[in-house]
Amino acid sequence: MVTSTGSFWWGVSTSAFQIEGTSADAPRGESVWDEFCRRPGAIADGSDAGVATDHVHRLEEDVALVADLGVDVYRFSIAWPRVQPTGSGPASAIGLELYDRLVDALLAAGVEPLPTLFHWDTPLELEASGGWLSRDTAQRFADYAEIVADRLGDRVGHWITINEPREVTMLGYALGTHAPGRQLLFDALPAAHHQLLGHGLAVQALRAAGASSVGVALSHEPVVPVGEDAADREAAELYDLLNNRLFADPLLLGSYPDGFADLMPGPVATDLSVIGTPLDWYGVNYYSPAFVGAPQGSGRTVNGIVMPDGLPFAVHDAPLGSAAERTDTGWVVAPTGLTELLLTLRERYGPALPPVVVTENGCSYDDPMVDGAIDDVRRVDFLREHLLALADAQDAGIDVRGYFVWTLLDNFEWAEGYRQKFGLVHVDRSTLERTPRASYDWYAHHVRSSRRETGS
Repeated sequence: MVTSTGSFWWGVSTSAFQIEGTSADAPRGESVWDEFCRRPGAIADGSDAGVATDHVHRLEEDVALVADLGVDVYRFSIAWPRVQPTGSGPASAIGLELYDRLVDALLAAGVEPLPTLFHWDTPLELEASGGWLSRDTAQRFADYAEIVADRLGDRVGHWITINEPREVTMLGYALGTHAPGRQLLFDALPAAHHQLLGHGLAVQALRAAGASSVGVALSHEPVVPVGEDAADREAAELYDLLNNRLFADPLLLGSYPDGFADLMPGPVATDLSVIGTPLDWYGVNYYSPAFVGAPQGSGRTVNGIVMPDGLPFAVHDAPLGSAAERTDTGWVVAPTGLTELLLTLRERYGPALPPVVVTENGCSYDDPMVDGAIDDVRRVDFLREHLLALADAQDAGIDVRGYFVWTLLDNFEWAEGYRQKFGLVHVDRSTLERTPRASYDWYAHHVRSSRRETGS
């Protein structure tokens, strides 16, 4: 059992673009993902997020689902284009009012709001001016953070600045499999730097507005060489450098891994003093390990992503020769990877590592509905085993302050469209009716049992 005290957050996570939808009475500006959805073949099922789960019209119903889970905290994101349709200039009164309603409804239900300021939906007009390749976007992001904090800061104390800058950099700018669909390979590195700079500036803006605590949410994965020879080990080390340390080192140590500062734009040393502004806690999103070996050429597809020429490593979807259990995304189920990851972070960063919050952990399984019920036993097993792994990390001395399931509702899962089902709650695509799965009931019971056992 995860050790839970009064300061431990049990939670569930969502993001704006994936659930909100848009309409004449709840408008927002376009993001890079709206444009990406219009590209033929970009989204696996040809869908878009125009309706998504229609959260903007079902807000009270969804807050009730959160409250009935019994969680302490609801992690959601604020859509930058809903607040500033073009990414700069005056705020939209209608856009801000939506988040007023959400925050007020959560507080009335006894749930702490935890907003994420950026979960991938860069305003389209900003992208036309360079997006995260441009230094100006970092400053625009800080301005947006100030607007949101000024509006919600009287009721919101805890914040996340940016979610998964790695994915935006690597999938959006380097490989082109996510919005904005650029294929720049290593020329995408400025997008990493400017997101990190935007994060640091936003931390400062939130603190100036009186925030109680500020964190960030980074995806991490333990990296496993697929072979024992030097080429496989070296490739795995480089992958780890690019996908884990390139983002964590600047945030926690105030420096880039050796050689990378020279590849970044602008006054890097000055920027690093902003990027490394101390955090109150460090968010970790964990799903599966990465299995990496020496490069093997182009044309390979790994978990739906085509590997291009020019990569100095090959990513495999499972250990070589393995019959590992996988989720419906094809990701290997590896609960012990969470323990390993947290221990590695402590070993790597020592006292520079703040308390950790697992800001995302979950799985996609599409089990059938039978007589109005969905017995998603595989998701229950996944969550149970990962929580046991988290408890092992706590027993080893890792200061873990929270755990959030991804996700509350089946939603628009980015380039996968609606094919993947991560929700504790099933959403019928025709009617948008919500049906809690067995995993919803299991998690609600687990949260309440944990509180009873610890007296919190």
